[in-house]
Amino acid sequence: MANTIVYNQDISTMTAADVENLATRLEQDDYPNPFAGLEDWHLLRAIAFHRPELVEPYIHLLDLEAYDEA
Repeated sequence: MANTIVYNQDISTMTAADVENLATRLEQDDYPNPFAGLEDWHLLRAIAFHRPELVEPYIHLLDLEAYDEA
């Protein structure tokens, strides 16, 4: 639960340049361990829910799919 609060504070102050840097790291996929990449992916996903306008150019990194429950 504490991580969510930290993410919300970070997300509210993030700029388009911050999100671009995050997306670049994800695209390069050059992390010291898999957990570092997963942390960035979760942050980008949180940004997509709270500030979708910042993530629009990088939505392909999230692999979000629409589901039809019908």
